[in-house]
Amino acid sequence: MLVVAVAQPICVPNHVAANALIHAVTVREAGARVVVFPEMSLTGYELDAPALAVDDARLAPLVEACADTGSLALVGAPVAGDHIAVLAVDGSGATVAYRKMHLGAAEAARFTPGPQPAVLDVDGRRLGLAICKDTGIPRHAADTAAFGIDGYVAGVLEQAQDAAVQPERARRVATDHGVWVAVASFAGSTGGGFEHAAGRSGIWAADGALIAQAGPEPGAVVRVPLP
Repeated sequence: MLVVAVAQPICVPNHVAANALIHAVTVREAGARVVVFPEMSLTGYELDAPALAVDDARLAPLVEACADTGSLALVGAPVAGDHIAVLAVDGSGATVAYRKMHLGAAEAARFTPGPQPAVLDVDGRRLGLAICKDTGIPRHAADTAAFGIDGYVAGVLEQAQDAAVQPERARRVATDHGVWVAVASFAGSTGGGFEHAAGRSGIWAADGALIAQAGPEPGAVVRVPLP
């Protein structure tokens, strides 16, 4: 059994140290093997945020929390090469696990698309990774699923008025490819004009049925044991 949590933590704009501490507390409280966080969760959606190195000392509390709990945290940050990325953080440190392939218009002014899909192996399960706009590109899910995946895991950011977008995309990915889908969605306010982010992080079964979903409030976490 793999326990997966999706989290929508409070975010301090452009303050990696504070956000890493918040992420660490979230990991300790989540009680999950895998804890998924939103797009650019360590900086907020600040498109001018400096690239974060995987050995940045500010990540130490999060690494320690993962070591103590045996968790894998999938967090969001800008990284070298001008990419928006998923960092995989465990008790041994952080690595760049995936670079966003499909950028929004404002993002493309600074960032570079990632080169290819990515899959992580966790306790015998294969998790395909995605970031926000990726989830709206059917080819992305198809190319990721071609690697053989059990789940499709995404960190996203949507405006509150667009809260229906992610459930629609999650159900499509789940039913098209017969995989469960976990989406961690920013809540509250962050950068880039997102004063009211959607929240409502959720986990969907392979038949598209919603298993668990958070509300719109910052700080919420939902967890599901997947068979």
